[in-house]
Amino acid sequence: MKKAELIQVVAEKTGKSKKDAAVYVDAIFETIKDAMVKGDKVTLTGFGVFEVRERAAKQCKNPRTGEMQDVPACKAPAFKAGKNLKEAVNK
Repeated sequence: MKKAELIQVVAEKTGKSKKDAAVYVDAIFETIKDAMVKGDKVTLTGFGVFEVRERAAKQCKNPRTGEMQDVPACKAPAFKAGKNLKEAVNK
């Protein structure tokens, strides 16, 4: 499902216009992003958890050259599905 399709479904389910639904969807995504940028965890009970995980610096091999190179530490966004979502997907 693409963002435009998500907006269409939200508009149909809420009885609002696509323009209003787009504002709602964008606001939700922006709020989740802002919380994660601050380092907060976003927990949506029954759905899952959005969080930022720290990745340590490491060395790895370049597959083209076989040369070892350093990969710096970074932060990575992560999502962990909740129990209800996992059960719904596996039915």
